[in-house]
Amino acid sequence: MRSPAVVTGIGVMAPNGTGGDEFWKATLEGHSGLRTIAGFDPSRYPVRLAGQIPDFEAEQHVPSRLLPQTDRVTRLALVAADMALTDAGVDSGELPEYGMGVVTSNATGGFEFTHTEINKLWTKGSRFVSVYESFAWFYAVNTGQISIRHGMRGPSAVLVAEQAGGLDAVGHARRTIRRGTALSVTGGVESSFDPWGWVSHIASGRLSRHEDPRQAYRPFDSQASGYVPGEGGAILVLEDPEEARRRAAPHVYGEIAGYAATFDPRPGSGRPPGLRRAAELALDDARMRPDEIEVVFADAAGVPELDGAEAEAIAGLFGPYAVPVTAPKTLTGRLYSGGGPVDIASALYAIRDEVIPPTFHVTDVPPDYQIDLVRDTPRNRPVRSALVLARGKGGFNSAVVVRAKGLNRPKRRSAGAPPASRLLYDVWRTWPPRAEPESAGVGMAVAFRRSRTVLAPTNAMVLRRSSTMSSSTDRTPCGPCTARPHNTGRPTSTASAPQTSATAAWVPLRTPESK
Repeated sequence: MRSPAVVTGIGVMAPNGTGGDEFWKATLEGHSGLRTIAGFDPSRYPVRLAGQIPDFEAEQHVPSRLLPQTDRVTRLALVAADMALTDAGVDSGELPEYGMGVVTSNATGGFEFTHTEINKLWTKGSRFVSVYESFAWFYAVNTGQISIRHGMRGPSAVLVAEQAGGLDAVGHARRTIRRGTALSVTGGVESSFDPWGWVSHIASGRLSRHEDPRQAYRPFDSQASGYVPGEGGAILVLEDPEEARRRAAPHVYGEIAGYAATFDPRPGSGRPPGLRRAAELALDDARMRPDEIEVVFADAAGVPELDGAEAEAIAGLFGPYAVPVTAPKTLTGRLYSGGGPVDIASALYAIRDEVIPPTFHVTDVPPDYQIDLVRDTPRNRPVRSALVLARGKGGFNSAVVVRAKGLNRPKRRSAGAPPASRLLYDVWRTWPPRAEPESAGVGMAVAFRRSRTVLAPTNAMVLRRSSTMSSSTDRTPCGPCTARPHNTGRPTSTASAPQTSATAAWVPLRTPESK
């Protein structure tokens, strides 16, 4: 039986609170972080509300040498990682550097940094563009900077799947723990609220145009009119339980018990969306029945048709009004890749404190939704398990099951020999034999997508989910066969996605030192 991955540290940077305790207190008390966007004049834009982290002074938290080479999003990620490691009682200098990895998600990159440098290019010329632009804009930069700052050279990656990406990062980090990594820093953080980034948010067509924070973002409400975007996210420390016990971790919040990801079928196919299938696969991965889940943290798009589809998936899986549903993100806005990890943090706090945080600002839930939405007031009750859902624009669906540490679960019968794809991957990752750890030396990941080549510094892999990939609960890039990520031990869902080749490949390059 594969060992679980336990969460020993949480770091939250959210619009309604920085630090886990401050965020959780604000969430239970209904303190909103939605406000008129600051940093530029929004009066000429049709959308003016955002979930922003106020009074964040990077100089107080980030070394001065990093300020010229980092965007705001990376500074937030570095602070959240510091919080999580401190909370976990981890001194990275005392642990093997190849036994610690970093897996994060990011959907927008370093917008503000890039906007500034492109403006220099247009107005002053190329000689004035910062050399750090070469990586400060990139999705992988948070993984890279965290790993460099804390000396973590183990299995690392970045995943890109909009709002679903944060859960994918946690799922992938759990995979590295199960394969022998002692500790993984994982989660997602976003910030892209300069004018250029703001226009990109508006272009999605899903933002609410209300100017009252109490009316702008009301998922599952009959008056839902879109969502409010936010910045921030959460970073978690995942560990192997034995490693956490060996180093006497100060606490264990719970375990990541199940994970799955699916893709919606192509429009017009007549097949249902993949969200329910993702939830079913995550429950199966956790070896749990629907009636064992005690709260669902919903994706809560705030768009009527998407809310209806999610309500249908929840009611169809659990039964009408059978499980409490909540969306605390009405106080922060949708944080894209940061949203899922923040919901995982909330679920773990809910387990710890035996309370379900409410959904604020929702007044009228359509009866045909048939969901038990927890509203306005926290619901005090024991919580031992939670399901966290997330959807990314483009058809991405992800689900994570969070469970109290040590909760009894039935043993599953052996599924037999692993599939050939797993065997191929295991051969690739261990050949040729060498004494150094798997990720020894400084590697480089090359991701090919739609004829564009992207280079990721450090030993990170860039994993970008494609809408043509097959559905699975354990998606892994296979070295010898770069055509598609393969399942590793779980059957593919042919009901929710076509099994055609993907438009991404991952090629880790070894340096001479790693041979």
